[in-house]
Amino acid sequence: MAALSCKLLPLIRSNLSNKTICLAHTVPISTVRTFKCVPRLLQLQSEQGSNVLSGKVDRFGGVTVNLGDSGFPSDINESVFSNLLQESLAHWKAEGRIAVWLHVPISLGRCAAAASVHGFTYHHARHDRAVLALWLTDGESRLPGFATHQIGVAGAVVDESNGKVLVVQDKNKTKNAWKFPGGLSEPGENIGTTAVREVFEETGVHSEFKSLLSIRQQHNHPGAFGMSDMYVICRLSPLSYNIHFCTQECLRCEWLDLSELAKTDATTPITSRLARLLLHGLRQGFHHIDLTMEELPAVYSGVFYQLYHRQLP
Repeated sequence: MAALSCKLLPLIRSNLSNKTICLAHTVPISTVRTFKCVPRLLQLQSEQGSNVLSGKVDRFGGVTVNLGDSGFPSDINESVFSNLLQESLAHWKAEGRIAVWLHVPISLGRCAAAASVHGFTYHHARHDRAVLALWLTDGESRLPGFATHQIGVAGAVVDESNGKVLVVQDKNKTKNAWKFPGGLSEPGENIGTTAVREVFEETGVHSEFKSLLSIRQQHNHPGAFGMSDMYVICRLSPLSYNIHFCTQECLRCEWLDLSELAKTDATTPITSRLARLLLHGLRQGFHHIDLTMEELPAVYSGVFYQLYHRQLP
């Protein structure tokens, strides 16, 4: 909830019970601590006589201010916000805060323009909001950059009973090469879950995650807006076998012999390499090639993470 000082009270009117009420005329400035106005849920607050935007302090000493919080006036003008931000910055510097993260919804874009005057720059933008950042202490900014990679995941579904693997040819590629079905991982989605989901969406085949096989890193990926790309290939085991492939994404879909996929020219170098790796696992045991997943608790955050590694003997 953003907090504005009582100095802004004369500038704000609230339509309540079909009457226009001037807050400055109904509430003594000297006694105001918190004022809630229904239905706009606008909260005004005085902190030791200074105008300070309310925000959350993180464990690193930064402050996060979300202008999209319920209660921040949607009709605030650029000049008023600029003055409020200036006093807030002075307050945070006096408190020894090291940085400010400012979340600005697209409807308040004028506030981003006002913030830029005070040194804020864009950090990233997603959906209907942008995040601006400002380093408050001396020296070069040590704020982390935004995400630099996208994660693509493919699933190699291997039928161990006959040595065949599920492959597709993309419909919108310049070269109709055989490859493993896959796509981009969604935020908060585990690698194995992505592989299983993408295989089903493209081929109609149900499967289960077994292991991670390989990771490819590529910079300046053409489909990642100049960012880097991590392409992960997983080994999956089929739970169904009938193909009902997506005609919008795929040109063809087949169960192909691994030995044929390993030597054909109608594939990509990474698919050919992985086919040879899978053949080795099929013949010598998948424990020789698998990076299996173990879920462990994170030390600091208390959440769980997935660790992929070769099993200890």
